[in-house]
Amino acid sequence: MDGLDFYLPAAVLFAAFAAKIPELARSRRDPLLLSMGGLLFVAGLVFLFAAPPTIVAVNDLTGVPNASAPLVYTVLTAFCASCLVLVVHWREERPGRARFVTRWVAGVYLAVIAALWALFLLADAPVERVHDLDTYYATTPYMREMIVLYLVAHLVASSVTGGLCWRWSLRVGGWLRGGLLLLVLGFLLNLGYDAAKFAAVFARWSGRDWDGLSTHTAPPLASSSALLIGLGFLLPRVGGTLSECWRAHRTYRRLGPLWRELRGIAPAAARPSVSWRDGSARLIARESAIYDGLLQLAPHLDGRVRAAAVARAAAEGAGPERAEAVGDAAMVAAALAGLGAGRVPRDPADGAAGVPPEGFRDLVGMAQALRTSPVVARARAAAAVRPRSAAAP
Repeated sequence: MDGLDFYLPAAVLFAAFAAKIPELARSRRDPLLLSMGGLLFVAGLVFLFAAPPTIVAVNDLTGVPNASAPLVYTVLTAFCASCLVLVVHWREERPGRARFVTRWVAGVYLAVIAALWALFLLADAPVERVHDLDTYYATTPYMREMIVLYLVAHLVASSVTGGLCWRWSLRVGGWLRGGLLLLVLGFLLNLGYDAAKFAAVFARWSGRDWDGLSTHTAPPLASSSALLIGLGFLLPRVGGTLSECWRAHRTYRRLGPLWRELRGIAPAAARPSVSWRDGSARLIARESAIYDGLLQLAPHLDGRVRAAAVARAAAEGAGPERAEAVGDAAMVAAALAGLGAGRVPRDPADGAAGVPPEGFRDLVGMAQALRTSPVVARARAAAAVRPRSAAAP
């Protein structure tokens, strides 16, 4: 289980990155998307290289005791930089400013990475330490400075990024706010990781043994933090997509009564060949079928029926938008009833134009009125038996 605790989060993060590869390939110049993909990939590398079996394998492969230490610190530092860069591209609306800050962050953290390797090469660390390197070498020259440097870089990135996310979360809402709050929580756990590590290192400097903070407390904080940060960056994008799919599905279902009324006169569009998985495409297909049906029904629509239904719905307490939707639905229901009774189309010269000048704007309202409005029901019943000259529902 020692390595599984690290490899499972790495697998999840790499899977999330792999799922974004097609989108990355299509939008290779989108800095926000590239930053998000880079963050997921680097976060996966953190868990991969920090796993004890990987640490042992890298040390054995290189033949250098503790060669994994600067490698792990490098990917962790790169992860810190990736978080800062992604927040910059996420928040900054000025592309030039975002590029400037990105170059500045990259330069600073590349310098930190170079310093980490230089300090490791100068240090004398002959004893391999898989679990407790930070505390074992906390007093060793150059290793001490390397450990402090990576912790300071991590602390600064977590503090700055967490603070930016918190201030931003106070001004937004919805999925974005939820994602930012997850990020804030993740960076708070990062600060807890840094506090545990610093406490253990400082304890070594003063002759105390608080190694448990570094070996047992800090790693779970780091794992939880990385997962929360990954989820925080993904939530607004995934949540927004899910919300759009849900809205499309809900609208699709609410249009059902109107679509079922009209599909008999627009058979070519009655059953569009669109996958049920693509909610937006299904909604567009259903709306197209409805408009095709209304176009076929246009010669039978009577504006006098609509006007009378609007007046009746308003008199019964409906608001303006609801009354207009009831009027449109009543006109459609009456036309369908007349068509079913074999009545001939309306003469365009009789002055009773059926389609409103602005068109049918509220298809969902029409669909719901067809299903629930007594005004529409009365218009349908009256049209099935009255001559064309009778307009009122």
